[in-house]
Amino acid sequence: MIHYRPLAFITFFAVILMATPLTAQEDTQNTEDLRIQFIEVEGSQRVEAETVRSYMILRPGMTADPVLLDQSLKSMFASGLFADVTIRRERGGLVVTVVENPIINRVIFEGNDKLDDDALYEESSLRPRQVYTRSKIQNDVEKFVELYRRSGRFSAKVEPKVIQLPQNRVDVVFEIEEGETTRVRSINFIGNERFDDDRLREEVSTSESRWWRFLSSNDKYDPDRIAYDSDLLRRFYLSKGYADFRVISSFAELTRDGKEFFVTFNVEEGERYQFGDSLIDTSLKDVNISELEQLIRHQSGRVYNSQKVDDTVDDLTEALGAKGYAFADVRPRVRRNRKDLIVNITYRIQEGPRVYVERINVNNNVRTQDRVIRREMYLREGDAFNRALLNKSERNIKALNYFGEVEITETPGDDEDSVILDIDVEEQSTGELAFGIGYSSVEDLSTQFSIVERNLLGRGQLLSLSTSLSSQRTFLNLRFAEPYFLSRDLFTSVDVFRTTTDYDTEAALETSETGLGGSIGFPVAEDARLNVFVRLSENELINDAYTPQFGAYLEPYTELKVQLGYSYTIDKRDDVIDPTEGWDFIFSQNIATPLGDVTYLRTTLVADYYRPFFEEWIFHAKLSGGHIYDYEDEGVSYNDNFFVGGSIIRGFKRSGIGPRDLTTDYVLGAKQYLVGTLETKVPLGIPKDFGIKTYIFTDFGVIGDTDVAASEVRDELAFRASYGVTFNWKSPFGPVRFDLARPIAEEDYDSAQFFRFTAGTRF
Repeated sequence: MIHYRPLAFITFFAVILMATPLTAQEDTQNTEDLRIQFIEVEGSQRVEAETVRSYMILRPGMTADPVLLDQSLKSMFASGLFADVTIRRERGGLVVTVVENPIINRVIFEGNDKLDDDALYEESSLRPRQVYTRSKIQNDVEKFVELYRRSGRFSAKVEPKVIQLPQNRVDVVFEIEEGETTRVRSINFIGNERFDDDRLREEVSTSESRWWRFLSSNDKYDPDRIAYDSDLLRRFYLSKGYADFRVISSFAELTRDGKEFFVTFNVEEGERYQFGDSLIDTSLKDVNISELEQLIRHQSGRVYNSQKVDDTVDDLTEALGAKGYAFADVRPRVRRNRKDLIVNITYRIQEGPRVYVERINVNNNVRTQDRVIRREMYLREGDAFNRALLNKSERNIKALNYFGEVEITETPGDDEDSVILDIDVEEQSTGELAFGIGYSSVEDLSTQFSIVERNLLGRGQLLSLSTSLSSQRTFLNLRFAEPYFLSRDLFTSVDVFRTTTDYDTEAALETSETGLGGSIGFPVAEDARLNVFVRLSENELINDAYTPQFGAYLEPYTELKVQLGYSYTIDKRDDVIDPTEGWDFIFSQNIATPLGDVTYLRTTLVADYYRPFFEEWIFHAKLSGGHIYDYEDEGVSYNDNFFVGGSIIRGFKRSGIGPRDLTTDYVLGAKQYLVGTLETKVPLGIPKDFGIKTYIFTDFGVIGDTDVAASEVRDELAFRASYGVTFNWKSPFGPVRFDLARPIAEEDYDSAQFFRFTAGTRF
């Protein structure tokens, strides 16, 4: 093994020694004595002598100026061809002695397992038959270490070795010690008072390392992801009204064994603001400002939400584009009144520069196909460039949750009025394996298992298998979904399922349903979708406790059911997981057609409304209802009825209210119901680290109407109501929920239940 060391310091002293006599001679000799008569090259093997001379600043006939001599040396070293260069004055000329850098024969990687040779070679600047330099090899070492750090291996070591071969050739060997993955042991927050650590951990993309996350890469430490998490925190707080929020710092501390990191975010929340006045200021002609003001998503007095500002910009941009202003530039001017905690916003609209999209490039998507990413773009090649649509496109790609990082950059195109868009993505794992164990006062022990691939073969398709098993219900479902059927925004899915339900405590019955279904969904408005479905199934009912009164109505049977239906959904909540403001609405209908053995029209609706008040108090109102219309008067099957109680109207057992056979105490199910809930989240001053949320509520409604007509059957469409308190505890082993409720309006045949709880975990 040979190491080549540049002799620059020797050359430097040589230049000084040469410069001294030359300077002295200037006083005693004329300029002709200092002129260079020739330049002779020694030591060159591969590089031609004329090529060596071409890198010099000095030429024959020029004066041997020390400054030009120094520049010539630097120029020759900068060429990368030489390991050492010396220049000496001799016989009225210059003699240049060079030591050539060797030629690379092979680039070899040893010890790498997690990153293959191709991935490392792609990052390397060294290639066979190229000139070897120490600067190149050092740069490659830094690139390889950074590459391993990006994959979460901060203890990786790369040691380069150079093996000398005949004819001034070398083999470059990188000996790699990859080390273990450096994971995140804990994520902590300093300065947060409004939201606890557990809530904020849900907002960041980095996860704490746990043994069950062996299929996930989010618990690997990545500095780029930490920077992205700071931006996620900022967006979260801005959406909750904290306009002054900022991340003061984010830092990571490595454990002593070098295997894990402690990540800490130091935040400053600030005060919570409300929306104030909203104005539109534009210089565009023929624009109806009153119409544009109708597109403003926020109202004065509501909690400030930066997302509503962004949505307003998008809506205004699209509306102006539809009116012919393709280059309209909408910029919100946010003015904060810190005294009154009000945010006033003026939307300034003006004509922007005329720029067109020349080309869109998708980079670093090894697995995901280009079209999966491109179809989320609101811009196409040749379209007028629009920053609002670009930002919306970037959010759409991030919402796929296929990538850990998404960044869209702009570079000038070939023409002055064109731009090139580069979409840089960093792919992440899209497979999920979950196993859950739970216990409740209703179904005793239950287990759930699911395996999901959200980006099947990089096509953006979903394939999932899920199953659950409890003392009263067994469920199995296989699903395939295509979010862009026929290259349109059409979400299609196919399901194969089997469900078995044991109504032992209600009616000593067991039912099963086996079948398949398909659906197609598409957007019909902002935040609104329509889903149409068809479902074919075989239903079976078994009567385990035959009685004369009940058996006449419920003989064991097997029937075919053919259903067609649709659902219309509007979701304007600020957060799908933990909403604090907004509303959502779901209306669905399905008809069991005469093509099967069962005929009915089933209608259901669910509506939720959320509104914050005081500090951390959140009001929630919910309305749900259902109705079954037997349009051929053939009677509705038992398992198609509505069974209300338990979690729908707390304070009663599951199926604890509604029509009932008093002789057997069997529940019959109802054909219609309407239930409402008024609930308030109440902070009790419990430390947030305990993860306990408390709600006070009242549930109320009516349920009734059955096909069974007998003197022993009670079927009053009577009013029921209950009140109580709910505790949600995010325990170390999984979520736990306690419901304590008492009826305040009930019938004498209803079954009450004061205490109800569920517990479980998923991994």
